[in-house]
Amino acid sequence: MTELLRIEGLRTVFRQKMGDVPAVDGVDLTVERGETLGIVGESGCGKSVLSLSLMRLIAAPGRIAAGRVLFEGTDLLGLPPAAMRAMRGNRIAMIFQEPMTSLNPAFTVGRQIMEAMRAHDRSLGARALRARAIEALAHVRIPAPERRLDEFPHQLSGGMRQRVMIAMALACRPDLLIADEPTTALDVTVQAEILGLLADLQRETGMAIILITHDLGVVAETADKVAVMYAGRIVEQAPVGALFDDPQHPYTLGLLGSIPRLEETRERLLAIEGAVPPPFALPSGCRFHPRCVFAVSECAASDPKLASVGAEHRVACIRAPIEQSVSRAA
Repeated sequence: MTELLRIEGLRTVFRQKMGDVPAVDGVDLTVERGETLGIVGESGCGKSVLSLSLMRLIAAPGRIAAGRVLFEGTDLLGLPPAAMRAMRGNRIAMIFQEPMTSLNPAFTVGRQIMEAMRAHDRSLGARALRARAIEALAHVRIPAPERRLDEFPHQLSGGMRQRVMIAMALACRPDLLIADEPTTALDVTVQAEILGLLADLQRETGMAIILITHDLGVVAETADKVAVMYAGRIVEQAPVGALFDDPQHPYTLGLLGSIPRLEETRERLLAIEGAVPPPFALPSGCRFHPRCVFAVSECAASDPKLASVGAEHRVACIRAPIEQSVSRAA
């Protein structure tokens, strides 16, 4: 594989009365061509702000304060607005968590798909646009695409609407798809269908995917490598097998411990005590230490950086590597 995207020291802040508050704070990541990177963490960890930062869609009072986002060596953060608009859709596309908030209820599905296509290819006439829109819906396995093209979003099921969003995102065959919680609002059967569809389309087109989710089960099924995010930072990253077989950050251990398993008979799931700190009230030292069962006094003073604990496995914790016998008992 060859590198497609490199994120270096990305920092996104929001202006508040007390000053700039960091929502993404020094993130470093890479994405190879054709692979899927899963980014996981609880709500409030900065995952969606990270995805919007990559697309340069942060609105005031937010701004990208530092870092680089290198796409095939070109820093997206330094592109003029027109060049960045051309990059969106053509080379990098995004789908969002709830399609009803992204699709305009006043316009037909076909009109919205065709407008997205026209924005990137002004040479297409009305007949060609309609033909390509029908082809796009068929590509994401929507039955009777000619009829669906003339329907409004409210006439489609949740799974159908998400397929429309995927069709719009992939209309220009992007090299990178950013999927922000694309299956959260769907039932498990439809979720499996959408994830399967994305995997099939990835094999057909060779695109890379950044999959943002709070669901580790989804990551286990789809990702090649995983980055665990907490309070604006990446606290652990590894190939998916290594992360699930040998988790090293206490936060990752807590997330894995909260997953229900058929073979276990616990009456209650394990839970991580407390909540993600708001960006304006971050604790000193390790940001996870107030919730960490492994914390020692040094954790309140030490601000750990990502360090290697194995092949392509990095973790930001002064207690790492954590012995499996200890972690399983926690």
